[in-house]
Amino acid sequence: MLRFAGAGVTDVGHVREHNEDAAFVGPSVALVADGVGGAAAGEVASATAAYVVSAVALARRGDAPAAVLADAALAAQRRLHEGILADASRHGMATTLTALVCDGDEVWLGHVGDSRCYVWGDGLLRQASADHTYVQHLVDHGQLTPDEAIGHEWRHVVVRSLDGATEEPGADGGPVLDVARLGVAAGDRLLLCSDGLTDLVSDEGIADLLRLEDAQSAARALVDAALAAGGRDNVTCVVLDLVVGPPPDGGDQGVVLGALDDPANVVDAAGATR
Repeated sequence: MLRFAGAGVTDVGHVREHNEDAAFVGPSVALVADGVGGAAAGEVASATAAYVVSAVALARRGDAPAAVLADAALAAQRRLHEGILADASRHGMATTLTALVCDGDEVWLGHVGDSRCYVWGDGLLRQASADHTYVQHLVDHGQLTPDEAIGHEWRHVVVRSLDGATEEPGADGGPVLDVARLGVAAGDRLLLCSDGLTDLVSDEGIADLLRLEDAQSAARALVDAALAAGGRDNVTCVVLDLVVGPPPDGGDQGVVLGALDDPANVVDAAGATR
C-alpha cells in the first residue's frame, strides 16, 4: 500500500506580519494553501480551505481520489462563501490550493492558483502543477518566454483561486480545481510549496535541497533558502516521500501548519469562526 511519509515547515518570513499560508501533512492527504496576496482575510481563506479539504479527504478515504478532490474543493468554496456572508470584512478573501490524495495505489493532484507541486525522482525534478497566473497565461500563448516571466512585475496576478464570491463554480461552468493523476512510484519524493519558495529559489536550487536524506531536513533547508534569499513572503514547504507500508501508529492523523494551526481562522458551517 502506497502512502506519504513526510514533513512540513512554514515561516512568516522577514516582511509579513502574520502567516497566510496553511498546510496539512498526513499519510493519505497533504496540501498547501496560500491566502491570495492583497485580498482580505487571507489567513481565514487558506485555513478554511485546508481544514475542509483535509477533513473531506480523510472522511472519504477509499473513495475515488479525483471525485474526493473535486467535491472537497467545492465544499471549501461554499464554506468561504458562508464566511463572507457572515462577515462583510472578508469580502474578496481567496486562496490557492495544491493538494495530494493517495488511495493506496495512486496519487492524485488537485490544484488551483500559484502554489506548486513538484515531483523529484531518478535525480530529476519536474513541476506537476501549472500556475494559474496572468504571466503564465502569456507564456502559454507565446507572448512571453519562460525567461521573461521570471521576475515579471505581474507574476503574482492570480487568475484562478478558491474564493467565496459565489457558492458554486464560476460562470464559465469550469471545475474549481485542475485534477490529474500523477505518474509516480514508491521512492519518488513530492514537494508542495507556496510561492514564497519559488519566487526566491530556482528549480535547480530546489532540486539540490530535495537530495537531502530525510524529508524534515529537506523541508527545513528549502524554507531556510527562501529566508536567506530575502524572505519577502510567507513560505511553506511540505516534502513527502512515497513509501510502501501501512500508516504509522496513530492511523491517518496529520499535522497542521501555519494559519491552520489557529482554529479561530477556520470558518465553521454556520459562518462563524471555530
